[in-house]
Amino acid sequence: MSPADVVDVVREAIWVLLAVASPVMLVALAVGLIIALVQALTQIQEMTLVFVPKILAIFLSLIIFMPFMISSMIALMEQLAQRISGI
Repeated sequence: MSPADVVDVVREAIWVLLAVASPVMLVALAVGLIIALVQALTQIQEMTLVFVPKILAIFLSLIIFMPFMISSMIALMEQLAQRISGI
């Protein structure tokens, strides 16, 4: 396996990592911004108020996006297995 092949595999793995992690991170970001906006508007500065809605939103987004995440990782693994068998 040449260094160019290794770089290609790492690049593909990073893209899959970003595609798998970004939906959950975007949901967490959106919920955090909404709660921060509500806290700023109501002047409620309770630090624990952020955690429960954000955790629930992350769990819900994991349930929703799990089929996409699994299919993306399976596709990457199949591609890696084909590369390994070609060596």
